Amino acid sequence: MFGIINYEMFLLTGILLNLVPGADTMYIIGRSIAQGKRAGVYSVFGIITGSLIHTLLVSFGLSLILTKSIVLFTIIKVMGVIYLAYLGIKMIRDQSTIDFEASTGTLNLRKIYIQGLFTSLTNPKVSLFFIAFLPQFIDVHASGPIPFLLLGLTFTATGLVWCLVVAYFSSYMTTKLRGNQKFGRLLNKATGILFIYMGFQLLQTKAPH
Repeated sequence: MFGIINYEMFLLTGILLNLVPGADTMYIIGRSIAQGKRAGVYSVFGIITGSLIHTLLVSFGLSLILTKSIVLFTIIKVMGVIYLAYLGIKMIRDQSTIDFEASTGTLNLRKIYIQGLFTSLTNPKVSLFFIAFLPQFIDVHASGPIPFLLLGLTFTATGLVWCLVVAYFSSYMTTKLRGNQKFGRLLNKATGILFIYMGFQLLQTKAPH
């Protein structure tokens, strides 16, 4: 089918892989806990948009550059680390005492979306994962971007469902806690620490040989 083999196995494996917490999942959890359901959902949209872009890049072979250029790989990785550290420090230093979910004027949903998108795009592990994972389910005789696109879209679709579940659940479990101003500040700081940790984890990513 369109040059794809073992699609059912790919679907099952993709679902299981989406269930494993990664940097994107932790980002969504952090936003949902600290700023509520809407922030979590828009962070999901940002992450998923990034996944779609990764799919396009891999499908048309552009992401292979990452496996060939250590310099480019390092630049993208460092950009991601700096960005996550910036978000983390900003949230740790935030002294706001408002209830984020109740005060809709304080939520910059466009900014949250862009931050999620940038978090995904500056994570070279996503591209490397697509490059290593998708070809295992593509017929060696197939040509063109269609098989990569279909597999990437499938993986992204299952990821969207799971990420929305994570966002809603994380937000729901902490709704009452966010109404407490002191705990709200604590959530902000905890989320900031989480982002810095994600940056540290990204820093450990090694370029492919």
